[in-house]
Amino acid sequence: MNIPPINIAAILPAVVLSIAGVAIMVAEPFVDRAKKSILGWCALAGVIVAMLALFTMADNRGQWYSNLWIVDDYSIFFHVIFLLIAAVTILTSIDFLAREQINHGEFYALLLFATAGMLMMSGSNELMMVFIALEVMSIATYVLAGFRRTDLKSNESALKYFLLGSFSSAFFLYGVALVFGATGSTNLIGISEAMRSSDIQITLVYLAAAMMLISLCFKVAVAPFHIWVPDVYEGAPTPITGFMSVGPKAAGFAVFLRVFMTAFPAIQDRWISIIWMVAALTMVLGNVIAVSQTNIKRMLAYSSIAHAGYVAVAFASGSRRGISAALFYLLAYSVTNLGAFAIVTILSRSEDKLTNISDYAGLASKRPGLAALLTLFLLSLAGVPGTAGFAGKFFIFRSSVESGLVWLTVIGVVTTVVSFYYYLYIIVQMYMRDPKEEFGDLRLAGSLKLALVIAAVGTLYLGILPTRILDWSTVAALNALR
Repeated sequence: MNIPPINIAAILPAVVLSIAGVAIMVAEPFVDRAKKSILGWCALAGVIVAMLALFTMADNRGQWYSNLWIVDDYSIFFHVIFLLIAAVTILTSIDFLAREQINHGEFYALLLFATAGMLMMSGSNELMMVFIALEVMSIATYVLAGFRRTDLKSNESALKYFLLGSFSSAFFLYGVALVFGATGSTNLIGISEAMRSSDIQITLVYLAAAMMLISLCFKVAVAPFHIWVPDVYEGAPTPITGFMSVGPKAAGFAVFLRVFMTAFPAIQDRWISIIWMVAALTMVLGNVIAVSQTNIKRMLAYSSIAHAGYVAVAFASGSRRGISAALFYLLAYSVTNLGAFAIVTILSRSEDKLTNISDYAGLASKRPGLAALLTLFLLSLAGVPGTAGFAGKFFIFRSSVESGLVWLTVIGVVTTVVSFYYYLYIIVQMYMRDPKEEFGDLRLAGSLKLALVIAAVGTLYLGILPTRILDWSTVAALNALR
């Protein structure tokens, strides 16, 4: 029996995060309660080392572990997104956990484990490996959503997420079983090759693809599988809400694009129309319902749903430019939304007491710097020129028009106009309303400042100079279109 070569360098970032997570859990009992924040900085150090390990990983491109794992520009691009999300989330969480008196090391360990799962999802070339990575990410995220154990809303958030997430995982696993029965393989390239045969049971393949599509639609929170999002996002600790709004969503799309573009291109005419309808419904529902929200976390939750719809528009195009635009948009949305949630974390105070939009009244007159940064992030989410959000939407709508999806593009543009209302409403509160309080008790720790700088620089860079990242995402898209 030939044992496949073990190439640790090809999976080094995920290995580094896993080791760092275990080390933090082992060290946690030996660290004084007053010094628990040092574990957050250790977790950040682990993420930075994982980022450096990307260079080693990039030197080992190819298929490894009997074609279970692929190192290409597609997986490396998503590795960068996930590690950036983890770094900003850790920076946002360090002061938050101390403020909420829930400063436990397992928080950072779970965050690292969830990120490791996302890394494995983006590079997997095998459906069973995708499922294992999906569960590593999901289980850690379930616990993080309910990390504030004395808060009933946080408990409710974790329970809803766990129950519905379990159903989603069951759908995915059932789809894997069906596609194995139809093609005799769970390897993505193997499935694609098997579908060229006339002996295949195509009806079984359709059913398998439908099962996996339902599961992944839940993971990326598109309509009509979005019902869980507002309650879960509202109840989870704010830094974790920000993490869930970008991390699992990007990971879900990483799997979505890889699986359907690699394994099921032969039946693209069947599933592409479903993606079209999902994208349209998601953009409409997400933006329209967000208009009526008075809680900023719920508003950003529906905003997150709408942005998943924009990515689905790019997916529906099925072209190289469409996949490239989807990758670019996921990076742009991640840095922007993490910045917005960092501001919400600062302003919400202890136990997220102040999360109504009206609580932001007069912020510009008392804390002009925070108001300016939140304005930047909101304008980017809306899609104002010069920001990452505008560049992302432009590339997505260009790809959809080139693919002949004119009506879907029209829906996207109209719903984008609708989104301006609820984003600008918060800006109006900050700049044109009398302050209800002095905002003098706000704490702006160094870690939070660093997180805001990273998010602001990323938002402006991707909006003003998007070419280099777009070129990279274009190369990465070629790897997904096998």
